[in-house]
Order: sequence, then C-alpha cells, then structure tokens
Amino acid sequence: MTESLPVTEDDGAVDVDLNLGVEEELHVVDLKTRELVPRAPDVLDRLDGRHFSAELHRSVVETNTTVAPTLDGLREAIVALRREAIGVAESLGLGLIAAGTVPLVDLDTLPVTPTSRYRRMLDDYQLLVREQLICGTQVHVGVPDRDEAVAVAQRVAPSLPVLLALSASSPYWMGEDSGYASTRSLIWLRWPTAGDSGRLTSAADYDALVEELLASGTITDPKMVYFDVRPSAHLPTVELRVTDSCPDVDTVVLLAGLFRALALRARQEHRAGEPVRRTPPPLHRAAMWRAARSGLEGDLLDLPRSPVPVPAAVAVERLIGDLRPQLEELGDWEQVFDLSVHALSRGSSAARQRRAMVRRGRLSDVVDLVVADTRGGATGIGPDGQTVPAGLTPYAADGDEAFPSGEVLSAYRGIVDVLAALGPAGLRRREDAKDDEQRARGITFSVAGEAATRLFPFDLVPRVVPAEDWTQLQTGLVQRVRALDAFVNDVYGARQVVKDGVVPDWVIDNSPELRPSGALMSRHGVRAQVAGVDLVRDGDGRWCVLEDNLRVPSGIAYAMQNRRLTRSVLPELPRPDDLISVESTPALLKRALVEAAGPAAGDDPAVVVLSQGPDDSAWFEHRMLAEEMGVPLVRSTDLLVDGGRVHRLQHGKKSPVDVIYLRMGEDSLVHSPGGDGMPLGPSLVTALHSDAVVLANALGNGIGDDKAVYAYVHDLIEYYLGEKPLLADVPTYLCGIPDQRAEVLDRLHELVCKPVDGYGGDRIVIGPHASAEDLAAVRRQIDAAPHRWVAQEVVNLSTHPVFDGHQLAPRHVDLRAFVFTGTTSTVAPAALTRVAPAGSMIVNSSRGGGSKDTWLMG
Repeated sequence: MTESLPVTEDDGAVDVDLNLGVEEELHVVDLKTRELVPRAPDVLDRLDGRHFSAELHRSVVETNTTVAPTLDGLREAIVALRREAIGVAESLGLGLIAAGTVPLVDLDTLPVTPTSRYRRMLDDYQLLVREQLICGTQVHVGVPDRDEAVAVAQRVAPSLPVLLALSASSPYWMGEDSGYASTRSLIWLRWPTAGDSGRLTSAADYDALVEELLASGTITDPKMVYFDVRPSAHLPTVELRVTDSCPDVDTVVLLAGLFRALALRARQEHRAGEPVRRTPPPLHRAAMWRAARSGLEGDLLDLPRSPVPVPAAVAVERLIGDLRPQLEELGDWEQVFDLSVHALSRGSSAARQRRAMVRRGRLSDVVDLVVADTRGGATGIGPDGQTVPAGLTPYAADGDEAFPSGEVLSAYRGIVDVLAALGPAGLRRREDAKDDEQRARGITFSVAGEAATRLFPFDLVPRVVPAEDWTQLQTGLVQRVRALDAFVNDVYGARQVVKDGVVPDWVIDNSPELRPSGALMSRHGVRAQVAGVDLVRDGDGRWCVLEDNLRVPSGIAYAMQNRRLTRSVLPELPRPDDLISVESTPALLKRALVEAAGPAAGDDPAVVVLSQGPDDSAWFEHRMLAEEMGVPLVRSTDLLVDGGRVHRLQHGKKSPVDVIYLRMGEDSLVHSPGGDGMPLGPSLVTALHSDAVVLANALGNGIGDDKAVYAYVHDLIEYYLGEKPLLADVPTYLCGIPDQRAEVLDRLHELVCKPVDGYGGDRIVIGPHASAEDLAAVRRQIDAAPHRWVAQEVVNLSTHPVFDGHQLAPRHVDLRAFVFTGTTSTVAPAALTRVAPAGSMIVNSSRGGGSKDTWLMG
C-alpha cells in the first residue's frame, strides 16, 4: 500500500509511453514453523531502500522494479529483486512468498509497521487493518498524459476479471480453505475506496473525486485511493491493482503483457473518439466475484460480450485473441500467447495449493509449495543466492544413494538427464498429472481421526537398488522370515526355544502380542504367508533390518502402482534392461495363498481377501490385490460359518472358502459381525481349530513383530536353521534387562526408544531430536514398565533425492520388502521405498511420509 515505483524513460523502448514496472508484495514466513512472521524489518535492513520498502504490516516486503521497455527486461528486473530479497531472507531462516495470502497466521503476533500514517490507519479502520495480511502485484504502464490515464482506466475495466483469475493464488485464509481462488481480492474490497472508481471523464474528474473523499474523512491522504485501476498522482503511469501476488514469475510477465496491450487498445480507442463500453457496476462486481471464486478452474463472465458464464480458458483465449493487434504492435504476441498456454495448462496457483493439501493434508506443505514456487522456476535461485541453470541439479550429501559427494552415480545419470530437461515447471506439471491419475484410480490411504482420505504420497524420482545388493538381500530375507515363522510356530507349541535358553520366557510372556488365538492353528505349517521386512542403508552403504512385520504388512499394491505411475507420467525415463518387472507379484502372492489351504480344500482352493472395507487405511490395496489375483474381496458380513465350514454369501447363495487373506486386525476380526449378524469370532475359532479354513496370516503372529523379539532374531536363525545370519540388525537394548536398562536411561539422548508393540512409527522417541520434555516422559514410561520398551542405536539412514516442487533435495528412506511363503519362499519383485518428510527420519505415510518407485535390478 505504498506509492508507485519511479518510472522513467528508457532509450530503446518500443514506445516510451508504454514502459513497464511492477511492485510485488511478498509475505515473510518462518521456514521452520511456516507461519507469517513480523520480520520484514530484519530483511529490509539489509536491502537497498530504492527498490525495497516496508508495507502496512511488518510481515510484508515490497519490491519495486526499475523501468523496463520489454517483457524480457521486466522479467529480469523481477527475478533480480526476488533473488536478492530471498537470499537475505533465507540467511535469516525466513522464506518469502509471492501469493495473495499465507495459510498459517497468528493475528496476535503481527503488528502494523510503526509509522504515524499506519498507526492512524489502524485507529481509523481497525479490523480492516488488522486483517490486511494480503499481498498483491501492481503493474504500471507508462501513460504520461493524465487525461489519457483516466481514459485508459475506464476502458480496461471489463477485462479485469480475467486478469484476476489468472493471478488467483489465495485459497487459504486463517488456516482454512476459503472456497475461493482469490480470498485476497475479497478482503481488499472491504476498503471504502477499493473497486471500481465509477464513471470519470478526465484527470480533473479524478482529482475532484479524490478531494471529495478526503473532505469526507473516509481517507486521510491520496495514497489511500485503492481503485482497481488508477492513474498515479505523482508519476506518469496507470496502475493495475486487482491481481494477487503470483508465485510464478511467468504469470506476472503474462499479466504485464496483457495489461500493457489493454492500455494501448484503450488509448487508441480514446484517441479515435470511440465511446466507452461501460459494464453496469453490479454486473462488473459479479464478474469480479466470479473470478475470485473460480480462478482458472471454473467459469468466468466474458464481459462485455455476454453475462453468460464461459470456461475460464475460453475467456482467456478470447481476450488474447482480441488483443492480438496490440500485442503484435508491441512485439509481445508470441511471448504472451506462449505464456497463456503455459498458464492454462498448469492451472492457477490456488489449484496447485489445494492439490498440495490433498496430497499430504497439511497446510505446512502448502506453504512449502508457494515458498518453492516463489524461489524457483523462472528465478533460478540456487544455494547462497547464486544463479544456477533452470534445470534440476544434483546436491552433495553424505550417505546419499544417488549423489554421494555431489557426483551422480552412473545408475542415475539417465534419470537426472530427463529430470533436468523437464525442469521444475515441467515436473510440477507431471506431478499434477500424477495426482489426476491417482484420483481417477482411487489411490488413497486414510489416517486415523481424519474423515477424508489422502492421495498416497508419491515422489517422481525413482530409487535404484543395484542387482548385487538385491541378490544378497533376497537370500537374507528368505532366511530371516523362515526363522521367524519357525519361532512363532514354536511359541504356540512346545516353546523349545525357551527351554533351550535361547529366548528368556519373560520376553514372550510379557509381549502384548502373545495371543491365545495363536494356538488355534492345529496343523503345523506356514503361519506368515506374507511377511514384510523394513530395511535401511546406513551411511556406509550397508543394509540392515529395522523391523519385521508378520501381522498384516501393507504396501504391495502401492509398490506396483508406483511403477505404473512412473511409466504413465514419466515415459521418457530410460529403463535399464535388467529392471525387474513388478507385474508377476499378484500371481506369486496367490500361489502362496493357495498353497496354504488345508487338506479339505481339494485341488482348487477358494481364496478371498478379507477387508474392513472403505474405512480401512489400505482399502485401495485390498481392492487392487483382489482384482489382480482374480479372487473375491469380502467383508466380515459376507462370511458365514455353517456346518464347521466358512462360506461366502453372494446373492443368497453360499460357496465354501478355504483360505482367507486377512487384511484386518485380529481384534476387529473377532468382534466383527458375520453374515448372520452374530459376531464372527466364536464360529470362526471353531473352523480354524478344525482346520476347515486357513487364515493368512495366522492369528497371534504379532509376537514375531515384537521389538524385544527383534533383539534375538540372529539367535533364532542359528537356532532354527543352523545358519549364520545374512542380514545385519540394529544394536538393540532390552529395558527389561536391568543392566541394559541402566545403559538406556543413561544414554536416552543418544538412542531411539520404541515400545515393543509399536506399529507405524507410533510413540517412537529419537533421542538426538527429542526435547527435554519428551526424554523425561519416556524415562518415566521405561521406569514404570521396563519390559514394554526397547532402545536402539541411531542409524545414519541413507538419503535419496526427491523433487520438492523446486529442486532435488535429500530425504531419508527405507525399503519394505515382501516375502511370500508357501511350499517355497519367494521375495516379491515389488518393494516399497518409503520417504520421510523434510527434517524427519520417520517414513510412515500417517506421519507425513511418502513413497517412490523402486527399481530392483536383476
């Protein structure tokens, strides 16, 4: 809300009267909390006051470009100022955002800039000032004659809704989705002098109107005239004020090009004496409202042609077509046309922000997106404010799987070449295509406590597991799962492992996952037809096992779908000849399930997938695996135990079921209603004990996942198989053993503490990253129930590049591999790489983690 930039003449301009300048208002956010913060003075103190200035609120930095005769020159000026300001802000731990609003705001922490003018405005306007936490882009076009400037402002008004829609970047307001693409424009219109100026015929009319507003006491100085388009009181320009701040510089350049062409056409019509085509004020207001509501994703009013709404793309294309003569005269036609195609294909910033919210469900991710968009793309800002190529470049990170020491490993060279060629803008478009495909296919998961499902997070950069590594891992995985399966059979049988002193009895007896139902399996056989093993690489490139899962391991279908998404949205990626296909995975899974059937099943066992239904977090996976295996997907109400056999109910008919692929927790299963409306548990117990049906995986298998049991897996391999363990474990301490507990309590700040029944990253405390309060809390829990806790050494997890919306950045990863066990054991050719969010080592999707396509080499 400052006055205009100092526009001056510049030799070499296409038309000295039509030079360009831009003011950009930029929000200041804390890069850790992602909240708007009043630290603009800290940034401005280090910047040149000729091009950077304060605004009403201390959370806004304003930039003022030099005069530019061409769109390319304007772009360079905007980029230079952004680069300089962002470099300063980032050195202070701050980010700058060119968007209409910021989602995360605390009004109590955001005072106005302490000048007498702004304090007087706060006294006069109260709420309007306190909530003026918005940023706009103002475009100036040189029009030296003030009468012509007023005429231009009158004549360009019908086209302003299209310009607003192109700029829309403010869907979130005070932590919530406003339902509008440009909330900023609605907040702006609350000012008494905002909006349409009404009919004016000359500069004298304009000046008289301003004097009357001053006399009314509504405003106290001419700078508070906030009309949509206004002539400057001090400079030879006409100023566009309706648009949101735009993260993408291309959008700003497009708006400037269109506004200059509109100004040229308006001046030509004025000099030719053509009448002004005025839109009735209520209809103009309706058009502006529609633009604020829709952005580029809905309909707009194409005034003055017709009040009937048309798709935004049609309105944009018509405006550009109408302005072609002026754009060609200015030499801007091809550039503006190309920029408009780009804008329409990409969509508004508002829509991109909403897609980011859908992907992760967190407003902090929306802030990260607009920070990256403001910083990236056309600006080409690199580390320490240095200019880098517009493409994606490697980084240097110790322990990184793709870029150790900043060098690109040969396995990633072709991938990086494709990503760099697409550039950030191209990859953002591919992300949008990926989101659309995920929505169409229902590739979602849910989080406890949230009503809506989220798209399963997927990063575009595939991970390569070399053939040598994968070959060794397969052998070690089969060995580990065989030993764990033997252990669970033993626990629910003779417990010879305890009698022989390999595992203390308290480890088993105190496990929350020791279930009486585990003893229902009367026939000795495979209990874990599907096992999931979570692996990590340490900083030295060594693989080790982090956790085992013999209950209901999920991720198989997501691993397969990640490969299909990669093929769909990044078909250019070069695929190595030895890349293992994921497509045989369902057949291998079905074979293991069929082989689990009992003697009564006959030659063609009937297999079903049992799910809780759409409320289950992995409902997409249940549907996909059942479909790919060609077996029914059922819920508990579809099953009936009759005559000691389990039957599937369908259209009033019963068909026997021999194997149930269990995709729900034991407690849910036992208490769920069956096809007769009665609890399924009691009758199912009878069928299990008589070997009339097989559950894959068996009840009670959670004892094999117990974190205390993990400490003995190497001993179990030697005990049951007589073999040396092939896969490394993380050094683990059992708090139930007094001397180990003492060491854990002494080193809490160095270790990772886990509850023995933890699942999905639940209640994990990472000592080096924990607060004093967190450490004190876990200390109390260990003292109260030591046998319920274990601690592990911190593993320096490897990192892998992800595309963060602007550049390649390192994130910690793990690998979930799947072992299918029937008459033989097979490692699935589809493995799931899970990705931790920035600054975290926890990879679970429910904790903000993501995933990526995993290229296993054969």
